[in-house]
Amino acid sequence: MSRFRVALIDDHEIVARGFANLFSTIPEIEVVGTVATVTELLEFAASQDQQVDLVILDLRLSDGSLVGSNVDRLRAAGAAVLAFTGGDDEVLMRHAARSGVLGVVRKSEPTAVLLDAVTRAAAGETIASTEWAAALDGDPDLADAGLSNREREALSLYAAGAKAPLVASRMGLSEATVIDYIRRVRTKYERVGRPANTKIDLYKRALEDGILPIPGQS
Repeated sequence: MSRFRVALIDDHEIVARGFANLFSTIPEIEVVGTVATVTELLEFAASQDQQVDLVILDLRLSDGSLVGSNVDRLRAAGAAVLAFTGGDDEVLMRHAARSGVLGVVRKSEPTAVLLDAVTRAAAGETIASTEWAAALDGDPDLADAGLSNREREALSLYAAGAKAPLVASRMGLSEATVIDYIRRVRTKYERVGRPANTKIDLYKRALEDGILPIPGQS
């Protein structure tokens, strides 16, 4: 059975111990490290020749490091990142979201919610929480990509998981036209500094712009 290699970066020893104990009960997840800084994790991974699949990152670390820099360094090393926070600072959450985290999970969430979020994030899923959506919704730096109504419709279907042939069928278009719509959507987001190179990125952009609803909200 394939196991996801997960690490926690949090400078609170009690949190780190609790995290390691909690996830030791999940067969699909191997906790490869609980450290206090990004530098410590990267040095550990290099010394052990260890690839980390997912990092759960506390957004407020005592070493004074910046969220965007931390996420960039971890993603450059090949790890996906899930933000782990007390949820009391929307600015930090916005910085994390813009840096490319898969989602934001509050430390106060029930154990079952945390387990589900980490398991899904380890598999590459975006974790769209109400807190994350609220932080993005209030972000003054999210530039309007200027999508047309048909582009928004194509994005809503495609980013929600439909493949191009199904999108084409639902919209009454050719598959080639749908592919062209998605290409134009990516280009428009790129022009305003909001890259959408992957389907996960497109899903995030659709959430940010209210094109798709936040899961769990009516």
